[in-house]
Amino acid sequence: MSHVIDLNAYLQRIGHGGPVAANLATLRALATAHVAAIPFENLDPLLRVPVSLELDAVERKLVHEGRGGYCFEQNRLFLEVLKAIGFEVSGLIARVLWMQPEDAETAQTHMLLRIELNGVSWLADVGFGSMALSGALRLQADIPQSTGNEPFRLLNQGGDWRMQSLVRDEWRTLYRFDLQPRQDIDYVVANHYTSTYPGSHFLHGLIAARTLADRRIGLRNREFAVHPTGGESVRRTLLSVAEIKQVLQEQFGIRLPLHADLDRRLEALPPPA
Repeated sequence: MSHVIDLNAYLQRIGHGGPVAANLATLRALATAHVAAIPFENLDPLLRVPVSLELDAVERKLVHEGRGGYCFEQNRLFLEVLKAIGFEVSGLIARVLWMQPEDAETAQTHMLLRIELNGVSWLADVGFGSMALSGALRLQADIPQSTGNEPFRLLNQGGDWRMQSLVRDEWRTLYRFDLQPRQDIDYVVANHYTSTYPGSHFLHGLIAARTLADRRIGLRNREFAVHPTGGESVRRTLLSVAEIKQVLQEQFGIRLPLHADLDRRLEALPPPA
C-alpha cells in the first residue's frame, strides 16, 4: 500500500491553522509558511547519510523529526501535500545557474513544481535554499511578480525558461528549465548524484537557509548571514562547534541528528574566505 501523507501533521508543522482548498490563496499561503517553518539543510549528505525520497521517509524527517532537507525532499513533500488537497500538480527539473555564468553547463539537480488552476499554470518552489520562493509565480514570461520577499520573474527563449530574482537591483538567474513533466525515477537519479557524487558541494560544506516574512537567513559553513528584505545584510563567523549547533537549533529550528560524526564534521568546516 502506498504511503498517505498526514496532511494535518504537515499543516501543524508549518503553522497553518486556516482552511485549505485547491485555490491560489491556499497555494501561496502554504508555500510561504513552508519556507519559513521547514529549513533547507544538507546535514545528511554532509554526514554521508543516504537521502531517501520515499514519501514516508521524507515525511518522517521533515514533518515529524523536526529536520529540514534539500530541494528533492522539500518539493517532494510539497507536491504530495498539494495533491492531497486536490491540486493538479506535476514535477519539473532544472539546471542551477545561481552564482554561475548564464551559459554554464550544469546538471539537472533541482526540482520545482507546476500547478494548474482554472486553466492557468503556476510555479512553486519551496526547495531553493537561500532564494526559496515565498509564494507562487504565474507561468508567464517577462513580467516582474511580487512575492513575500524579492520580486521574481520568468524569461522564456524558445521553451528554455529561466527563473530570476531581483537582488540588489539586479536580475539574477536561479536556474533554467523546460516544461516537460518528470517521473519519480528522474528525481531518484538526480538525488543520488547530488547526495553521493564526490564532487557535489553538499558533501563538503554545511548549508542551511530559511525564508521569513521580513528576511532571509543563511548559514554557509561558519558564516551566518541575515538578509533583511530591502536592507543591508549582517554576517558573523561562528567560531566553535557549539556555536554552529546553537545557530542551527535556534535560528533554523533544526532538531540535530544524533550522529556520532556530527561534531567532527562541524569542526572541520572552513572559515569564510
